[in-house]
Amino acid sequence: MFSKEVVLTHNGLKKLEEELTHLKSVRRREVAARIKTAISFGDISDNSEYEDAKNEQAFIEGRIITLEKMLRNARLIDYDEVSKEVVGFGSTVVLKEIGSDEELEFTIVGSAESDPSDNKISNESPVGGAIFGAAVGGEVEVKTPAGIFKYKILEIK
Repeated sequence: MFSKEVVLTHNGLKKLEEELTHLKSVRRREVAARIKTAISFGDISDNSEYEDAKNEQAFIEGRIITLEKMLRNARLIDYDEVSKEVVGFGSTVVLKEIGSDEELEFTIVGSAESDPSDNKISNESPVGGAIFGAAVGGEVEVKTPAGIFKYKILEIK
């Protein structure tokens, strides 16, 4: 699933490592205790608590595998190498929507840690993909489900 490179900031790497540690040390034990309790109720063939706990256990184990693969393929963004001329991983970009006064500011991160509510967008998102590799002063066209938008890159921080 994650045989491709996973680009992360130092904070993104830390969050994934913390989530993995929590799942392995806390959540596994909690679910194992739930399963043990459900088994103690007797017949598990009609035990919804047991089924629910087993499903949660499967989800946790799947997430652990995913996180381990992501961390094995992680490449950290080196902020000393982030260009102020061309948009790339780690760039904080100020955009102006052409035809309006609206300005947007985003940081380009890998898809593993994108969070639009925190102004972190993936290079694989429509806006991130359109501006990736573009220079200050450049204009880009972004095709989104809501329509086509045009932006000018005002600044790269």
